Amino acid sequence: MTAQPRFEEIVENFELFDDWEDRYRYVIELGREMQPLDDALKIPAHKVEGCASQVWLVPSVTEGEDGVARLDFRGDSDAMIVRGLIAVLHALYSGLPLREAANVDALGELSRLGLEAHLSAQRSNGLKAMVQRIGDLTRAAA
Repeated sequence: MTAQPRFEEIVENFELFDDWEDRYRYVIELGREMQPLDDALKIPAHKVEGCASQVWLVPSVTEGEDGVARLDFRGDSDAMIVRGLIAVLHALYSGLPLREAANVDALGELSRLGLEAHLSAQRSNGLKAMVQRIGDLTRAAA
């Protein structure tokens, strides 16, 4: 599976920054650009367990013009860096056919950003929990 163009753009932009402070600011900016999740959707069924921050992911499946079911999701967090990580995951997954989304090696793709070496253990575990949740939701929908 090749990464989505939006994710490739994030990878390319990451390479432009010389230090991790700039990369963190970029990830936070990606999170700021996301639409906030309506409070009515911040319910236990959408909450991601295993994150130090409050995290909600709301999946949706849409039918593309080609008749193929495609993954999308909305998300939010009370931590700006985590909102940014949700935006990165959205760029990786959103719009993929369900069958492809279920086979994404998200941790492998995310390793291209070098995040694992620069996130705290709690944030890293939270990111893995979000990836697991997206995978579970995708497999259930497929």
